Formats: sequence, structure tokens, C-alpha cells
Amino acid sequence: MFGKKKKKTEEVKSEKIVTKERSLVDPSYNIKKLYKKGVNLMADEKLDDAIEIFEQALRIEPDNIEVLMKLGYARFHLEDHNDALKVYDKILDVDVTNPEAWNLKGLVHYEQKKYAQALDAVNKAIESDKTYGMAWYNKACFLSLLNQVPESLQALKHAIEIDVKNARKSIRDKDFVNVRIEEGFKRIEEVVVLESVRQGYHTIGAIVWTTFLDKADAETALRKLLEKGLIVQNEKRDGLSKIPIYDLSDNFADKVGKEKIGLFGITKKKLPKPVKNLKAMSQAIQSAKEAIEEADVENAIEVFDQFIDPTKSGEQMIENFFEEHREIRLWKIRLKDRGADYMIENKDKMLEVLENIEVTITKKLRDEIA
Repeated sequence: MFGKKKKKTEEVKSEKIVTKERSLVDPSYNIKKLYKKGVNLMADEKLDDAIEIFEQALRIEPDNIEVLMKLGYARFHLEDHNDALKVYDKILDVDVTNPEAWNLKGLVHYEQKKYAQALDAVNKAIESDKTYGMAWYNKACFLSLLNQVPESLQALKHAIEIDVKNARKSIRDKDFVNVRIEEGFKRIEEVVVLESVRQGYHTIGAIVWTTFLDKADAETALRKLLEKGLIVQNEKRDGLSKIPIYDLSDNFADKVGKEKIGLFGITKKKLPKPVKNLKAMSQAIQSAKEAIEEADVENAIEVFDQFIDPTKSGEQMIENFFEEHREIRLWKIRLKDRGADYMIENKDKMLEVLENIEVTITKKLRDEIA
């Protein structure tokens, strides 16, 4: 009994010593610890305390982008706009192409009602990342507020192409009051209704509830979609009366896939094969990037196999990313031989290759869905 207790005490003591030594010799350990603490305080809405913690972390590493981003965000939510801008400018001094910093800087100017400056900031975010859906959406808002109606609609269409959820968001967004009467915005309402039908909502009541549209606007959109042959109308009996129900036309359903409402309203998506394959590759890329960031050799080898195995994404990789496919095969061999050393030496190159593939896949996904 006493021997076991002593051993346990020694292990705890040893662990404390290791942790203390690590905190003394590894600054990144302390930064990660402070960063996590600050994020938890933000989640508890203790923003002043979070700011104090983030500033402690920055005394260790003043140019840490992740910490600066959270500090700016906390200051922004406290409506400390000038200090938030200083933080985002600090990030841009370190990395002038950081799209998130430009986008957040635009939101600060938006809160200050400086819409021209806000527009300039999100334009720079888009220059850095043309697939940044939120920046496109914010650009559409700012252009609307500046009464640049055609340009606003064009930016909103880009945002919707990247993420169809932006269509639904725009329906009740007060920033689009200047463009809501335009024919182009009416087509966006059609997109919202079409997406609702695709998700499995077939009656006018369910469509109005899921889209936030007025009943009259929803009915107008349904009529236009019927005229275009994108949806079909049938009827179902409800007691003694019949009510209209709407569904995707067969041709359109085959192209975009359907979602069906399951138990508790959870949707089950059925995707066309090209889109399904691209989504699988996109998810694999995220897993691969996480494994590389964490220097998890075993997990990385397993994920790389998804890009190589012809029964998974191998065939599509060969067709679309032949050089990258060969590169990933080489990585897998080298990781088996040299392990973490090889991953650490080639981390930046690996991430760059995967990010380039991801950009191309995002564009292909948009094209397939469009």
C-alpha cells in the first residue's frame, strides 16, 4: 500500500517538474496556455479579462497572429473601435495579405458608418482570397449602403455562389434595403426558395418559415421557378381539402441532389457523384492539414492514403492533380522512412500544396453546383 502511494506521489511530483521545466524553456507552451484561457474567457463573455490575458501572451510573442486576432475581436465587441483598428493594423504589418484581418477591419469601419473605408478593406480581403464568402457578402452590404445597386447585387451573387446560406441571410438583412426592389434581388429570393424545396420543405407554410420571406414573395418566387421548369407542383389531401406541394423537377434534382427531412428534422443529403467526390477530397485535405500542423505522422499517412487509393480519391487526383498526386505518394514513403523529422522539415511545402488543391476544389465545387 505505502509503496504504491509513494510511487503515485513521485509521479505527480515528476509531472509538475516536467510542466514547470516546459513552461520555462518553451515560450510557445505558455502562449498556447494563455490563448486557450483567453478564448474561454471570451466564451464566458468576460471580454475585459480576456483582453488582459491576450496582452500577457503578446508580451511573450508580440507578433502572434492568432492572439492578435482574438484581441482585436474582443476590443471590437467592447466597441473599442480605435484600439481594434490598431490591432488589425498590427496584424497587417506582419502579414499584409491576411484576408481575415482586412475583413474585420472593414467591419470596424462599418460600425463607425465609414462605408467607403469599409468597402476598401473588404476589397483587399477579396484580393487576398477570392473564395472568401463572408468578405464578398460584406462587400455587397457596403455597396448597398453606398447606393451602388448593380455592384452590390453582383457581389451578393458571388457570396451565394461560394455559400448558398448567404442567400437566406440576405433576405432579412437591413443593409440590402436599397436593392430589395431590384429584379436581381428577386432572383436571389428564387434561389432561397429553391434551396428550401431542395432541403425537403414542400408546402408554402414550411417554405415561408424556413426562408423568412413574406408569403407573397415566396409565392412569386415559386411561380417563377415553375415557369422555369426547376420545380413541379402537385397536391396532397389535408382533411377535406387539397393543398399544393412543391418539389424539384426530375432533371434538376438529378443535377443538384436532394435532401430529405428525417427524424427530428435532421436532413439527409443525397449529392450527385462529382460533388460528393469533391466534398470528400475537401474533407480529406482538412484532415491532412490538421495532421501536419500537429506533426501526427501516423494520422497523416492514413489521410494521404485517401488521395492515393483509387477506390477513394486516387482516380480523381490523377485526373485533376497529377503532379500533386505523385508528390503525396512521395510524402507517404518519406514519412514511413523518416517520420516526424521529415514532416517538420517539409511542413510549409506540404501545407502550400494542399492549400493550392483546396482552392481548385472550391472553385470546382462552385461550378458543379452552379
